[in-house]
Order: sequence, then structure tokens, then C-alpha cells
Amino acid sequence: MSAKIELPFRLDNQLTEVMRLRVQSLQQRSQKRQEGERLLRPNEAVYRLDFSKQSLRFSHWTVRLAQPGRLTITATSQLWTPDLTNLMTRQLLEPVGEFWRVAEEAPDVSAQCYEADVAELGERIAELAKVRKVMYFLFAFAEGCSPETVDCSITFMVDT
Repeated sequence: MSAKIELPFRLDNQLTEVMRLRVQSLQQRSQKRQEGERLLRPNEAVYRLDFSKQSLRFSHWTVRLAQPGRLTITATSQLWTPDLTNLMTRQLLEPVGEFWRVAEEAPDVSAQCYEADVAELGERIAELAKVRKVMYFLFAFAEGCSPETVDCSITFMVDT
């Protein structure tokens, strides 16, 4: 028998701020980033997903955008330990999840997406959950989308 578990993505304000300070520090010192380092862009924030169970099978995404806009979700690999190392481009996973809503759609309708890509991303997250208790993501907001207008979770099946 299987049960469903819905996990919400949570904004990690502290880690987002640390990554913004890294950008600011480099700018103030007129220094360049490390080779391969991925700096946080102004329209991005770091989100986290905490796994209470490890044996998961991807079911579906629930992404609601309160207003028209675009959200891109990029997962990071299990090799990134944010408290110890800078984020490197090689630690970003593909594919990314792209979700959007156009002006003509009702706000309570789930966002549109590239279904094959978000399904593959969901399966990769389930695979990484076997070895991680927490996973980090870059959320990029565009075209009117912002952290305040996004409600995002992912649902898995758990064998009981």
C-alpha cells in the first residue's frame, strides 16, 4: 500500500542572504568569482525541501502563481554543502523545472509547465531523497512572478 506525502518548498532566507552577501563582497572588492562558481542573481532565491521519509516515488508538482509570470526551479546536487562551499555550476542539476501563468488564466489554476522536464526533475529529486534529509533549489522569478506570489510543493508516493 502507498501513501502520499506533500512536501512544501520553503524559502531559506538565511542562505539566500549569505549568497547575496557573497555577490556584494566580490563587487565591493572588485574581485571575480571563482572559476565555475554560480553566483545568486537578483531575481533568485534559495529554497529548501526537507525530507521526512527517504523512500519516495515522484507523483506530481503543485505550483500556483497568484499572478502572471514565470518560475524556474533548479535543483542542486547532494555534493553542495552550503555552509562549507560556494555553489558551483557543476552542482546544478538538469533539467530545470519551468512553470508559468499567462494573464488570461484564472489564479486558482495550476501553472503550466514542460511536463516531461518537470517529471524528470521530480524523479531525480526522489532519487536524491534516498541519500539526503534536505535539498536546496534556486528559484528564479521572472515576468511578474515573485516569492510572495508563488505557492509550490511536490507530492511523492511513500510505500507503507
